[in-house]
Amino acid sequence: MLLWIAFSLMTAAAVLAVLWPLRSGAGAVPAGSAQADLAVYRDQLAEIERDRASGLIGGPEGEAARAEVARRILRASAETEAGGAFVRGADLRRRAVAVIALIGVPLLAGGLYFFLGSPLYPPQPLAQRLEARPDQSDIAILIRKVEGHLEANPDDGRGYEVVAPIYARLGRIDDAVRAWSTAIRLLGSSPQRQTGLGEALVAQAGGVVTTEAKAAFQAALAASPGDPKARYFLGLAAEQDGQPAEAARIWGALAADSPPDAPWLGLVREQLARVGAPPPAAAPAPAPGPGAADVAAAESLTPEQRQQMVRGMVQRLSDRLAQDGNDIEGWLRLMRAWNVLGEADKAKAAAAQARTHFAKDDGALGRIDALARELGLGS
Repeated sequence: MLLWIAFSLMTAAAVLAVLWPLRSGAGAVPAGSAQADLAVYRDQLAEIERDRASGLIGGPEGEAARAEVARRILRASAETEAGGAFVRGADLRRRAVAVIALIGVPLLAGGLYFFLGSPLYPPQPLAQRLEARPDQSDIAILIRKVEGHLEANPDDGRGYEVVAPIYARLGRIDDAVRAWSTAIRLLGSSPQRQTGLGEALVAQAGGVVTTEAKAAFQAALAASPGDPKARYFLGLAAEQDGQPAEAARIWGALAADSPPDAPWLGLVREQLARVGAPPPAAAPAPAPGPGAADVAAAESLTPEQRQQMVRGMVQRLSDRLAQDGNDIEGWLRLMRAWNVLGEADKAKAAAAQARTHFAKDDGALGRIDALARELGLGS
């Protein structure tokens, strides 16, 4: 009730502010100068008649004076009529504005209020907003929702594991360290959790691989010997401990074991250059052969189908070497493959073609001849 009283008072104040300048007589034209002029002109006509009667002025002069005064009376009468019409129009406009203010302002204000808000709407405390759909909440609300869940379920290790990397991305490093430590305590150690904890500890120490962080990376590497993140940070720890040679060894091995398109390879090479180690040699391109999908498919085939599949692969290798015969390893595989399939003539033909391609390479010719003798293909 008090709210509605306050709204009524505010509306009344707004209406009064609009109506006050329109109050009766506030801007009205004073009782007119045109009416006073008419009275003066009538007095002048009477005076002219008295002067003519007493002989003070002659007839022509009196007529001229009467005509001038009559002209002035006509002009003053026209101004009086126009002023009356203006006043009547102004009164009508004031009344229209007053009606709009008295009716339109309350209706407009009430309509906007009932459209945009209402005192009957229930409040929305934080607990209810936390239950809102995630796509309608910002990241802070989502994190607070997870934190509320963890307060009610402190043994939910999965929850800590989910929120820990989010803390790290938001710069809440101390919270990230606590979350990873709790996740490890509740769920046990894993390479991902240990490297997450190690990274958080490094960030907490301003980029220094502390003893605790080093222990976390060592635990991750013990569970997953090829973990690139653990290997990188262990190399960084060696460098910070004054062992650049050990750092170069760790980073060099990581670079050698990484695929050519590994996202961390560029950073590793930069670190190797910084400690003065030569960049790792590019890994040779893997030899073409059956992939995991080919092996899986072959397991479901009959022996005849499997044999046909192998022949198709060998034929594709032969076609490739016919286009580009500078792959000595490919020729050696082709000779061996045809021989395994019982195609000695094709194996001999492959050896002859390989000798032609490497006629000026004594080392390659020696390998071809040695394999031909091993397979019993003759010289």
